[in-house]
Amino acid sequence: MDLTGGFTLDHASSTAVPSSRAPSLVAPSGGASSAEAPSGGASPAGAPSGGASSAGAAPRLPPQGGAGRRAEKGSARGGGDGGLRARPAVTELRLSAFAGHRSAVHALGPVTLFTGPSGSGKSTALRAYEALARLSAGDTLDEVFPDAADCVPERARPDAQGRRGFRIGCTVDGPEGPVHLDLAVQAEPRLRIVGERLTGRGRTLLATALRDPGRPTVQAEWHTAGATPVTRAPFPDDLLGTALLPLRVAGKTPGQLEVLAAAEQVVVGLRSAFACDPRPERMRAPVPPGEGRLRRDCGNLAEVLHRTHTDCPRRHHRLAAVAAAGCVGPVTGLGVRELPEGTVRAVLERGGRPATPLARLGDGELRYLALALTLLTGPGVLEMDRIAEVPEAMQSLTLLADGLDRALDERQVGELLALATGIAADGHIRVAGTVGERAAAQARRTPGVTVVELGG
Repeated sequence: MDLTGGFTLDHASSTAVPSSRAPSLVAPSGGASSAEAPSGGASPAGAPSGGASSAGAAPRLPPQGGAGRRAEKGSARGGGDGGLRARPAVTELRLSAFAGHRSAVHALGPVTLFTGPSGSGKSTALRAYEALARLSAGDTLDEVFPDAADCVPERARPDAQGRRGFRIGCTVDGPEGPVHLDLAVQAEPRLRIVGERLTGRGRTLLATALRDPGRPTVQAEWHTAGATPVTRAPFPDDLLGTALLPLRVAGKTPGQLEVLAAAEQVVVGLRSAFACDPRPERMRAPVPPGEGRLRRDCGNLAEVLHRTHTDCPRRHHRLAAVAAAGCVGPVTGLGVRELPEGTVRAVLERGGRPATPLARLGDGELRYLALALTLLTGPGVLEMDRIAEVPEAMQSLTLLADGLDRALDERQVGELLALATGIAADGHIRVAGTVGERAAAQARRTPGVTVVELGG
């Protein structure tokens, strides 16, 4: 069964079946079935009950939706893994046809590191994860894939209409059990989503298909299990349908509640991601104080340390201890100096010796400090999409770190891996990153780290 052939729901069982009259969106040669973009078929039905908000707005989850209620019950029971299951987390990444990846399925643990030779697709795998995260947050397809043609497998042949595309997906585990999201994207000649499927507990909960290539919409069908077994409506072809479900589904029938709970789990699991790529050249200069939310490039590290020094003293003290383990020379604390021009500068306290400004640290030390800070903080201290509708205790932050070991020595890599696995053990933090072979060998010896070999 090929997602990109488009799907409709079998009204009796709510099982997805491929759409039948579909010109092909040809996938790469080499054994897999061709991807298709459905056309023709049923005309859109009226808007579903419950009304629809503007499709352009960032999706908001209904307060205390199905997954949230089940999470609370899991936490209240205590014991076992109830607390962990209360936090949705991405546990599998599927790259069916994406850049250099073909039919790839990667299990993701609490700390997962991709490794392999140059060109094996390490960074591409993380890019697919981040793309799904951004789409779940309401970003449009062209914002997420400005260079979509580069994501099409190189050997992909266009069909008679000149169409080519790619396919990615993931599984999010949580209170609803494993929920699977699969997405087919047409990259040429026009960027658009041509198929999406959301499944859980053996049931297809949402299926979309391109019916009329001349319209900027796909036909969506979702499980209702009421007087009308299936609800149909057009969805925009540049937004993730799963993220729109909380805006479209009323939640009046058991089937609708099941759809909402599964969609909420996927959106929460994916949106709770922060891509961190510390750039030492941007971290050395003093910065003006602000709200203290760490940017992707960590260029405002001093500003964030200024905030944690006053607002999070216990966390700041722990970061200082981590700094002592990974920086040269004695470190007794992390200080912040307010400069006359109104900026702040971070320093390493050296006990009885003069403090060392961060500007004097090496690239590896700065990257080490920034990554450690990310692991020790949460969404409130990171410049990321925050899910205000879901309590932070029910979210699991995932740090995406491409080139996690870049410029780090063996000791620093070991300290970061120990920190990551220790924090990940309670379910609050997960890590997905890429490393070279030397760090991968170190990771293989570290309990709690999953190493994914690519290019083998």
